[in-house]
Amino acid sequence: MLLYLEQLQKEAAPTEHILVAIDHTAWERADAKTLQDRGVIVGQGYSTIAWIPEAIGSWALPLLHERISSGSSPILQAASQLKLVCEHSVNPVLAVLDREYGNASWVLALTEADIPADCLMRVRKNACLWSAPPAYSGRGRPPKHGQKMRLGDPTTWLEADTEIEIDEHPDLGKVRVKQWLDLHFYRAPGQKVNLILVERMKPMSNGQPFPPLWLVWVGERTLPLETVWFKYLRRFGVDHWYRFAKQRLHWTLPNLRTPEQSERWSDLMPLMSWQLWLARDLVVENVLLQAICYH
Repeated sequence: MLLYLEQLQKEAAPTEHILVAIDHTAWERADAKTLQDRGVIVGQGYSTIAWIPEAIGSWALPLLHERISSGSSPILQAASQLKLVCEHSVNPVLAVLDREYGNASWVLALTEADIPADCLMRVRKNACLWSAPPAYSGRGRPPKHGQKMRLGDPTTWLEADTEIEIDEHPDLGKVRVKQWLDLHFYRAPGQKVNLILVERMKPMSNGQPFPPLWLVWVGERTLPLETVWFKYLRRFGVDHWYRFAKQRLHWTLPNLRTPEQSERWSDLMPLMSWQLWLARDLVVENVLLQAICYH
C-alpha cells in the first residue's frame, strides 16, 4: 500500500483533495462448505479503498483490497483502511461512499477512530435526520434532537440553507441542488453533517421524474456546492474496478482452500491494475505506431 501511495503523491497536486472511493464486494464460494472463516455471504467479503485519479473516465486504482474477517464488518474495515490512507497522505482526503455507509454507524466510526478525512456518502431516500436541539430550558435532561426531517416526506423538510440551479450540465441537463447545514443522525447527535439534495429537472424518457439523490457531507473542510455533489458520481469507478477484476483479471476464478491463499491471490489485483495504469501511455503509443505501420 505504501508503494501505491508514493506513486499517488507523485501524480496528485499537493493542495488538492485526493479522491478515494470505498466499497466492498463478495467472493462467493457457495460450494466451499469447509472454507475457513466463511462469512454470512457464503464466501468471503473484501473491502477496497481506491484512488480515483481522473475527473472523467473509469480508472480506479486500489490502495488497499483486503478480506473482511468474520470478526469485523464492512464499516470497521473501511474505517481502518481510510485511517491508514490519511496517515500516509500529505494531501487532504475526500472519500465517497455508497448508501450502506450513509448512516450513524459510519459517522461514529470516523469519530471513534479519529479519521481526519472528509466524506461524501449517499443516504437512503427514507432516512431521517434531526436538526440541532432547542436551547436548554433548565428543567429535566437537556434535549439531544431538534426537528425530525424525513427525507421521504417533503412536509417535514426544514428550509434549506442554500439552493442553487445549474442551468445546463453537459450530462445531466438542468440540476437543482439544495443543502441543509448542521443536521445529525439519531444515534450520532454529537456529529454534525450537511445534507445535500440533487434533483434532475428534466424527466426520464417515460415522463417520470428522476429519483432524487440524497447525500451527506461529513468533515471540517468544505467544497463549493456547485461541484461537491458531482464528486459522488466518481464513486462508481470502484464498481467498474470490481467488474474488471472479476471478469478480466479472473480474481474470483480460483477455488483456493484457505483465506491466506485467497488474500495472497487478491494482493495481485491492485498490483496488476497499477501496472496497467502506469503503462497506459506506452499502450497508446504502440497503437499509434501500429496504425502508422499499417498505413
